[in-house]
Amino acid sequence: MATPEMLLEDLLKSPGEWLGGTGPHADIVISSRVRFARNLAGHRFMSKMDADERQEVVDRVRGRIVKAKVVPAERVLQLQSVPRLDLKLLVERHLISKEQEESQHPRAVAIGEGEAVAIMVNEEDHIRLQVLKSGMQLQETLKTATEIDGKLEGGLDYAFSPELGYLTACPTNVGTGLRVSVMLHLPALVLTRHIEKVFQAVNKINLAVRGLYGEGTEASGHFYQISNQVTLGKSEEEVLANVEQVIPTIVNYEKKAREELLKKDRVRLEDRVWRAHGMLCAARVMSSDESMMLLSAVRMGVHLGLLPDVNLATVNELFLFSQPAHLQKLAHKQLEPLQRDVRRAEFIRGKLQGGSK
Repeated sequence: MATPEMLLEDLLKSPGEWLGGTGPHADIVISSRVRFARNLAGHRFMSKMDADERQEVVDRVRGRIVKAKVVPAERVLQLQSVPRLDLKLLVERHLISKEQEESQHPRAVAIGEGEAVAIMVNEEDHIRLQVLKSGMQLQETLKTATEIDGKLEGGLDYAFSPELGYLTACPTNVGTGLRVSVMLHLPALVLTRHIEKVFQAVNKINLAVRGLYGEGTEASGHFYQISNQVTLGKSEEEVLANVEQVIPTIVNYEKKAREELLKKDRVRLEDRVWRAHGMLCAARVMSSDESMMLLSAVRMGVHLGLLPDVNLATVNELFLFSQPAHLQKLAHKQLEPLQRDVRRAEFIRGKLQGGSK
């Protein structure tokens, strides 16, 4: 039978399916995510619960997940028994939040095959059901999440109000409890200095812009998450449509910005892309922030046909596996900051030199 250690080691064999670069508009839309926030009737919100009550919630939700055959028992991790480095690995893979990593109370995560499904237990709410798919696939992602939510609700009594909808710890999630988000790679809009105009337009229609790891994080490597802010008073279809209608416009803006750079400043763009590739292939020390920015330029160059011998799947993989916890897990030991930077440079060099098509 599989063990938690085996599951965590298995994660290191490949990126999740959401990083596959296979969905619609995958050159710009990295992934589509749908998340439902749910709480159990008869239990207090997380901030009011003691350790015993939190463990009771974990046991109830875990039992339902397994019984409904959403995720097998061996893929449900009790996080209080998971080593700190492995928790950071799960954060880097977007399977748990930083808040869940840092908590000291009973909590868990259920991880589906390919990491398309992750169910966080005892995060801000009792249940955070997340579905991730590659590219622009919001409709398909919502369909999958709704099916799983129905299976869970079939054996769990959710906290629900006929007037307000699903009751959640944060008022902005009350109603459908639905958060829809899309992760975008927008380097050309940054280079042409049009990114702020996009943010202003998005904010006007009540959408939020966040960094690579969600709320409170920076837009490392020109990655941005765009999501709804309010669910109260809106149906799931309305929430989805609000996000779905703006993403194609942003994608078109990014494509036009890339075309503008190619047309008006091709030499400098080629220099930026090839210089980034050269540094990644030659550097002996590489920080996480520097690698993200250089890989961002390389990824754009691949899609513009400027680096025909570089494999996109390799670049996508490097964004994930060059993160601190991944490097240390691959090294099978804790590394000091300088050791990580040396290991990162070595890892990237090896992958790019062997990552041609």
